[in-house]
Amino acid sequence: MKETSYAFDLLQKGKRADDREFEDFRKLELQTGIINTAEGSARVKLGDTEIIAGVKMNVGTPFPDTPNEGILIVNAEFTPLASPDFESGPPSEDAVECARVVDRGIRESHCIEMEKLAIDPEKVWAVFVDIHIINHGGNLIDAAAIAAVAALHNAQIPKYDGEKITRGEYQAKLPVVHKPVTVTVCKLGEKLFVDPTLEEEQIVDSKLSIAFREDDYICALQKQSAGSINFEEIKKFIEVAEKKSKDLRKKIWE
Repeated sequence: MKETSYAFDLLQKGKRADDREFEDFRKLELQTGIINTAEGSARVKLGDTEIIAGVKMNVGTPFPDTPNEGILIVNAEFTPLASPDFESGPPSEDAVECARVVDRGIRESHCIEMEKLAIDPEKVWAVFVDIHIINHGGNLIDAAAIAAVAALHNAQIPKYDGEKITRGEYQAKLPVVHKPVTVTVCKLGEKLFVDPTLEEEQIVDSKLSIAFREDDYICALQKQSAGSINFEEIKKFIEVAEKKSKDLRKKIWE
C-alpha cells in the first residue's frame, strides 16, 4: 500500500532511501562507441538503471511534407530481462511513450540538421535510434534521452555510392548541433524531486518530463501519472528541471 511504503514514509519526512537530496541525480556513467556494428552508440547507467542506444542509418524516401529533410525514427524496447513488469510482444504503452518523448526532445530541439541528410530529390538518409532497456531501476525517460543524444553525437554517416551503403566505412559525422537534456520532476503531495528510483516512481502523484536545449529553450513536455498539476506548480517544475538540465549537461558534455 502507498501509505505504508518505506519510500513514501521517507519522502514525507523529507528524506530518500539512498540519502540523496530531492534535487540530486544518482551517479551517472556514460560510454559511447560501444557497438561496432552501429553507426553510433552509447551506454548510460543512472543508478541501477542501464540503457543502451544505437543509431543505424539507411537510405529512404523523404516524407511528402518534408521533401528536403532526412528522416528520424526512435524506438524503445522494454525486454522482460530488464524488469519482471515488462512483457514480450508488441511495444507497451510505456515503451511507446518513452520513444515519443525522446523523439520529441531530439526533433523539436533541432538536434540534427535534417536538411543536410538530403541526398537528392528522391533520396534522404533515415536515422533510426533504437533504445534498449537493460535494467529498469527508475527514471527511464531521462536515461533514455541521454543515451539517445549521446549516440547521435557519436554517429557517423556510412559511405554511399548512390546504390550501395558500405558499412564500417564513413563519409562524414552525423550533423548533430544541439544537446537536449530531459529532466523528469516528480510530485508527491507538496514535495518535488528528480531522478526517481523504481520504488519512488510507484508512489508519486504525478511526473513531468521536460527537455531543454543548451540555450534553455524548452523542446518537449510530457505529463505522466494520474495526479494533477496546476499552473503555478508547472512553473516550479520547470525551474527545478531547468537547473538540473544545466548540471547534467556539464557532467555529460563538459
